[in-house]
Amino acid sequence: MFMKQSFAIIGCGKVGRILGKHLAEAGYRPMGFSSRRITSARQAAEFVGAPDRCFEKIWEAAIDADIVFITTPDDSIQESCRTISKHNGFKENAVVFHCSGALASTELASAKSCKGMSGVMIGSIHPLQSFASEQTGKSGNPFDNIMMGVEGDSGAVEKAHQIAKDLGAQPFTITTDGKILYHAAAVVASNYLVTLMDLSIKLMAASGVLQSEAFDILKPLIQGTLVNIDSTGIPEALTGPIARADVGIVKKHVQAIRGLPDKTADEMARYYCMSGMETIQVARAKGTLSEDAAKHLFKILKSE
Repeated sequence: MFMKQSFAIIGCGKVGRILGKHLAEAGYRPMGFSSRRITSARQAAEFVGAPDRCFEKIWEAAIDADIVFITTPDDSIQESCRTISKHNGFKENAVVFHCSGALASTELASAKSCKGMSGVMIGSIHPLQSFASEQTGKSGNPFDNIMMGVEGDSGAVEKAHQIAKDLGAQPFTITTDGKILYHAAAVVASNYLVTLMDLSIKLMAASGVLQSEAFDILKPLIQGTLVNIDSTGIPEALTGPIARADVGIVKKHVQAIRGLPDKTADEMARYYCMSGMETIQVARAKGTLSEDAAKHLFKILKSE
């Protein structure tokens, strides 16, 4: 196999371990592993197949690597980079990445002040996927065909695109200033979807369905909606009482939810109403909701 550039992993949690393993399998050369706990670094190095590349000092792990990945928790990224820079731990023309979804590449600005070194580039490369702990020990490639958001210096972005492709992922570029909004979008799509499903399952259980069966009942509807969004776009995929301007049904929904004996009934009704108010805008874009009906719906949802 053609050997690509060398890399170091600083922060050997589950993301660092998985990334290191699949970089090595893609032909990149492991040069150093370091973590807050030396046992974590040792385990990661052994997991990747480079047991002799474990270091207690993070700058020693980074110094010989063409590409340095700082995969520590978000609140440690900037300080880790500063520590490596303080000890002149980046080689000339190194590319330094972090893998945070929320933070921009500017967290790594200190890498450019590494004394005696020139041409250091910084960027972020974020796998737009969640990784379960179990994946660190399983076969298969968790990066296969997932999306990866990249940003930073132009050279770092170019390198990140190549790395992502080598891992089997699909890279896309975002702006450095837009990084936090990118992360907010991901949170809504993933985390808030879980919360939305929690509400849906609770309401289904309140209707008399066994809670253990609720998700299986809703799953085909969810999958069908995703297919519709993919094939027709957001506005055209919207169905239901708000899209049909069925004001009476929406009012009954709210009343029924608020009437539940559950102690969280008010919170559930509030979430339903907030979601409904946003849905009014989608229905308007679809063109099936008159302004008069929209006003009536908004009044119902706002008053609750």
